[in-house]
Amino acid sequence: MASNTVAPVPSDGVDSARTPDSSADAPLDAPLGGSEGDAAEGDTAPDPTDQVPRPADVTRRLALLWDPPAPPTRGRKARLTLDEVVTAGIAVAQEVGLDALSMRRVAARLDMGAMSLYTYVPGRTELVDLMIDRAFAELELPAADAPWRDGLSRYAREVWHLYQRHPWILQTNMWRLPLAPHVLDAQEAGLRTLVDTGLSAERVVEILGLVDAFVRGLARAAVAESVENDASGMSSDEYWTSMSSFWADWFDVERYPVMTRIWEAGGFHAPSDPFDASLDRLLDGVEMTIDRANDHP
Repeated sequence: MASNTVAPVPSDGVDSARTPDSSADAPLDAPLGGSEGDAAEGDTAPDPTDQVPRPADVTRRLALLWDPPAPPTRGRKARLTLDEVVTAGIAVAQEVGLDALSMRRVAARLDMGAMSLYTYVPGRTELVDLMIDRAFAELELPAADAPWRDGLSRYAREVWHLYQRHPWILQTNMWRLPLAPHVLDAQEAGLRTLVDTGLSAERVVEILGLVDAFVRGLARAAVAESVENDASGMSSDEYWTSMSSFWADWFDVERYPVMTRIWEAGGFHAPSDPFDASLDRLLDGVEMTIDRANDHP
């Protein structure tokens, strides 16, 4: 993935977008030609999936996301459901942050022993996977027929609001988001907004990664600001007002002439909604890239 965009890996392990015969700027629907090395008709090629490594822990992790066990129909009824365990995990992460999330804390919230919790989920890693997927299920993704700019804007705003509701997600390694159904649904929707714009496949992935990084960066800053406000009891405006003597006593207009010039022209006047304003500028750049791709196919 570019940034945190999950990139499907070709079954032969080769990045087909970077082979010598391909072009990063070739249109996404450009035909792919055969080669003299292609298998002759009638030959049976080996199944490349037979060569894919399947470590037991990875298989267990993916199975819990894509094929979770059904509730038992015989014997003693389970006290809880897997969904209830995931809900408790999210509640703990909301309260204390992901770094402090532990199986013991989740078990205590459910009023059960930690060892009993392991009968529902193998460990913390798998629980966090399920928590992230549950959060991503909240996204109201753009419709398939939405114009690209409306669709990409909707995608970005939905992810932005998701991070505001679940800031603990930002404490994960966003370059290794779980290969989970709703996480991939979100990526599919994001890629879909750009796939028919005339951009090459590599540019589509690159731009979605840029949008993801933009949203993630502003979200982290907003979350940090909120934490600082709560800890200090001082809003952002109050903080900067308290520092106003700096500009009168310490700021040197000769050392920072460009900053001074921009300030005097009103360039540092913050918009009422910096996310919307910055997103519009980013999408303007995407539009220029799309126009250039279609003018020079």
